[in-house]
Amino acid sequence: MAGKRRKFDAEFREGAVRIVAETGKPIAQVAEDLGINETTLASWVSRARRAGGATATGESEELARLRRENAQLKKDNKELAMERDVLKRCMVLWVK
Repeated sequence: MAGKRRKFDAEFREGAVRIVAETGKPIAQVAEDLGINETTLASWVSRARRAGGATATGESEELARLRRENAQLKKDNKELAMERDVLKRCMVLWVK
């Protein structure tokens, strides 16, 4: 015989779904950590993905764009630091 059915408020459900989405942990692990049934969490996640499909796609594209931009900026910063170091060495030789 099944136990009493537990009710979860919307804030808890959204938080659980956010943990799965942001950490990339498996649903089973997050469900165990939170003390809820794996199928319950899986249904919340699938419902959230269906409801926010367009938003999630847009966000993932934005995240990919930002990651590419960040990689390019890091590359540029490294190059500028090397150029600065070369100029410092030249200045030392020129002063002597």
